This record gives sequence, C-alpha cells and structure tokens, in this order.
Amino acid sequence: MNVLILTGKFGMGHLSAARALQEQLGQDGHHVEIVDLFEYALPGQASARYWWFNVLVTYGGVFYNLYHDLTANNTGDSRGDELLGGLAQLLEERRPDVVLSTHPICSAAMAQYKEEGLSGLPLLTCVTDVTCHSEWIHAGTDCYLVAEEAVRQGFIAKGVDPRTIVVSGIPVSGRFRPARRESTRRRELLIMGGGLGLMPRRDSFYQALNALPGVHTTILTGHNEKLFHRLDGRYANIEAVPFTEEVEKYMARACLMLSKPGGITCFEAIAARLPILAWQPFLKQEQENADFLVRRGMARIVAKEESACLAAISETIYDDEALSSMERSMDEVAATLSRTAACAVVRALAGERRVCA
Repeated sequence: MNVLILTGKFGMGHLSAARALQEQLGQDGHHVEIVDLFEYALPGQASARYWWFNVLVTYGGVFYNLYHDLTANNTGDSRGDELLGGLAQLLEERRPDVVLSTHPICSAAMAQYKEEGLSGLPLLTCVTDVTCHSEWIHAGTDCYLVAEEAVRQGFIAKGVDPRTIVVSGIPVSGRFRPARRESTRRRELLIMGGGLGLMPRRDSFYQALNALPGVHTTILTGHNEKLFHRLDGRYANIEAVPFTEEVEKYMARACLMLSKPGGITCFEAIAARLPILAWQPFLKQEQENADFLVRRGMARIVAKEESACLAAISETIYDDEALSSMERSMDEVAATLSRTAACAVVRALAGERRVCA
C-alpha cells in the first residue's frame, strides 16, 4: 500500500513522529513517503514561517499560550485553506491509498479537502502531544492515534466517535528500547536542550555538574554550536555532543534525563525506560506533557533556576528507589500502548474504507 505522511517542521516533534511511523509502516510492507506539506504547497514561505515560529515559542511564549487557550475548544479550523491547492497537486502526483498526518494544520487541510467531496482517501491523524486540543479534531478524520486514555476521553467529550480513537502512545523509532542499567556503575546524567540546544547560560551550573561525585553528564547541545564549543573538552565529567541522530544511544547508557517535556522526547524516554527530570515548562502543550509524566509517576518537575535544578538532580540521581519507581511506572504505561497500532489501522482503512474499531 502507498501511504503518504503529511507533516511540518514547526518544531521537530512532528517530523520525528512521521519518521517513526514511516519506519513502522515500512517494516509492515508498505511504501511510505513523508512530505512537508508547507514546503510543498508554500515553497517560498515555509522557511520564513518556521523561523518565525521558533522566535515566537522562544521569546513570545505568552502570546503562544494565549492563542492555545483561546482555540482549545474551537471547531472548524480553517488554517489549512492555503494548503489546499498544493495538497490537490500532491495527491494527484503521489496517488496514495492512505493519508497520515502528524501536524494539526495538515490534518485540517486534508479533512477539508475530503469534506468538499474532492477525495475519499482515508485520513489517519497522529496527535504528537498529550493533548485533546481541538486543533487536532476534524470531521473528515477516519482515525486518531493518541498518547493515552485521558486524551481519548477528552476527544470523546468533544464529540469524537470513540470507535475512531486508538491509544497508541506517541510513535517513536524502534531503536529506543529498555536498557539494562546496573546500579553499581557510575551514574550517568543525560541533559537534552532540544533541537535548539536551549540550556542554562552560567558557567557555575556546569561547574557544579562537573563536581557531582560519581556522576558523568552528557549534554546534547542540538544546533547550538556556541554552547557546544563552550563546553567541549572543558570539564572532566561533562561530555558535550552536537546535534545527533543517535539519541537512543545516549538514553541507553543514562540512568536519568533532564529535558524539556516535548511529546516525542517523553515517549522516547518511556520506550527506553529512562526516568525524567522535566524542566518546569512554560508552553501549554509541554505543560500537558509534563502533567501526564508526573501523574503517571514517570518524572519529577524541576525549576529552571540554577540552584533548584542542581538540588533536584542531586536528590534524584542518587536515589535508587526513586529511579526504580519511575522505571516501573514506565513499564506500566508502556504496557497500555500499542506501538504497532498504525500498521493495523492503515490496513483496516485502506482495505475496508471504514473507521477503525
């Protein structure tokens, strides 16, 4: 079967989910192509939009959160209108059997295209945060993949047919697997600053990390080249790593991770059974992700203020009982998820052209 995955690079989480789904579906024998619908439909504008989005979430989070709250229960999202022309051309060129979307605006465009009677293709939407925000809900959607049961219940409360909602977790690559961690070895802390490498600025933070007894810290600096060169080789117990596609390798050797709670990162850690310290989030969707982690006993929230953050690291990384408890909670959550749900849904939608049960 030909599967077309639509996505956008407003943050890297949507693309990461698309790649994980491509991996799963490819292993199931499907031909899968990922297309950035914004770059395809708006080739002269997409890069600028992505740049402005990064500026907004970095420096204008108050406005982003206000918009998020005001639209939380909206219906009839029209933000996909400008993508319809490009979408029509794309569908004519690729002729997929199923369309899968990992971005809400892509879902909106495809759903509207279907509602206007221009296509009968099945639409599967993968929700990439632990959220039931209405931007993901569209009448032309045949099935939703959601992160947990609470999201499913939130969708049902907003009128979505329960038969069309599958609790799959947020898809991550099969490279993320539970690691065997021995308590006798040195304690390994992994710090992830996100794709932009957003990290504390003061040297005192890194000096204190370097001085933690028996702790080695790996810091993934993302695309922040200035931070990488500032840290690289400077501290005996800190390893700086620039942008990498091998995050699973660093998760496998860590016993604790400090990160912002992005949806993909959270579920990569769950797959790796890696306990989480989540920086106190400001953006609303990250707050929802963090609430999920804490509610299910998989993480602790830490303040971004330097001394409080260092205290939380010390309190957690030496607490074997707390780390084991978080790992057990991750086992319990993982047992409720279906990492191959997309494969079964795609077969059902393409083969029977009906909603998933």
